[in-house]
Amino acid sequence: MTLPAGARAVVVTASNRASAGVYEDRSGQALAAGLRELGFEVEGPHVRPDDVEALAAVLREAVASGADVVLTTGGTGLTPTDVTPEATRLVLERDAPGIADAVRRYGQPAVPTAVLSRGLAGTAGRTLVVNLPGSTGGVRDGLAVLGPLLPHVVSQLRGGDH
Repeated sequence: MTLPAGARAVVVTASNRASAGVYEDRSGQALAAGLRELGFEVEGPHVRPDDVEALAAVLREAVASGADVVLTTGGTGLTPTDVTPEATRLVLERDAPGIADAVRRYGQPAVPTAVLSRGLAGTAGRTLVVNLPGSTGGVRDGLAVLGPLLPHVVSQLRGGDH
């Protein structure tokens, strides 16, 4: 199956340091580039601090804009500042735990700590939202899992058949 025409993705990076300009947002840029390679029109990365309300607001804006897919990078770990799943939970209407589980499983053989990611996946309206880890390796793993799924997901969310 090929990606439906005009498929649009929004990339959001959750990082206190990248949002403050302390370092470059490499994972968000890698995620945007990977989505373009898959055929998406990409908006972002939108870099936000690790703040539940700031992240929930940018996620809501992305969903309201009619994006087919919203992918986040960063803020999925166990540190006290990792709040991307909490922000995402405020936006999701339906869970798709199999997607988040597949991303964790894919990375686990090479990076045993991949299972510590608390990233979520689900839908809000006709938009798929998935949290990916805040590293270029985590983004690569996430895209490896999502790449084959996204044409089908976008088609289904646009009202297509199974």
